[in-house]
Amino acid sequence: MTDYCEEQRNELEALEAIYPDSFTVLSENPTSFTITVTSEAGENDETVQTTLKFTYSEKYPDEAPLYEIFSQENLEDNDVSGILKLLALQAEENLGMVMIFTLVTAVQEKLNEIVDQIKTRREEEKKKKEKEAEEAEKQLFHGTPVTIENFLSWKAKFDAELLEIKKKRMKEEEQAGKNKLSGKQLFETDHNLDTSDIQFLEDAGNNVEVDESLFQEMDDLELEDDEDDPDYNPADPESDLTD
Repeated sequence: MTDYCEEQRNELEALEAIYPDSFTVLSENPTSFTITVTSEAGENDETVQTTLKFTYSEKYPDEAPLYEIFSQENLEDNDVSGILKLLALQAEENLGMVMIFTLVTAVQEKLNEIVDQIKTRREEEKKKKEKEAEEAEKQLFHGTPVTIENFLSWKAKFDAELLEIKKKRMKEEEQAGKNKLSGKQLFETDHNLDTSDIQFLEDAGNNVEVDESLFQEMDDLELEDDEDDPDYNPADPESDLTD
C-alpha cells in the first residue's frame, strides 16, 4: 500500500531545498504551497514571471495535484492559457510519480520561450515600421505614377480652379472700375482740387530765385531798331542784308 503522506512529505523537503527563495507553504491540511518561476532575462533585461499554486490531492501522486496561476507579471492572457494547458499535459503524463519539479521545470522553459517570442515580436514590429518608413519616403520622392485617368482627373480639377481664379479677378476688376471716379466727380467730391493749382503757383512764385547777374550787361549791348532803318521792309527779310 502506497504511503501518500510520506511521499508528499519527502517531496516538500526536496522542493524547499531546490527553491529556497521562491517556495512558500500556505497550509498543511490540505498541503498547499506556491513556487515563483521567473524567466531568464531578455535582450533588454525584460522578464516574465508567474507564481504557481499547488495543492496535494489525497492520493497524490497517483492523482494529479490541483494547480492554478496565483499571480503573474508581463504575461498576456494567451500566455496564461498556454501555461495552464502545459500543466494539464505534464500532470497527465507523470501520474504515479512525484511531479511538482517536472511541472515547474516545464513552466520555466515556457517562460523562456515567451521572452524569446517577445524579442521576436519587437524585431518584427521594428522591421515593419522601418519598411513603412521606407515606403513612405519612396512615395514622397516618386509620387503617384501618372496614368491617363489620374492626369485627366487632375487637369479637370486644375482647369476648374483656374476658371474660378479668372472669374474672381474679372469681378474684382469690374468692381474696381465701378468705384473709379471721373475728373468731374473728383472735383465735385474733393473741393481742395478747386484751388490746388492756384495754391501751387502761389507757393512756387514765392520761392522763385532770380539770378540778376544774367542781366547786368544788358545795357552795354548795342541793339538796332529795325524800324529806324529806312531800307527795312518787314515783308522782305533780305532787305536788312543790303548794307
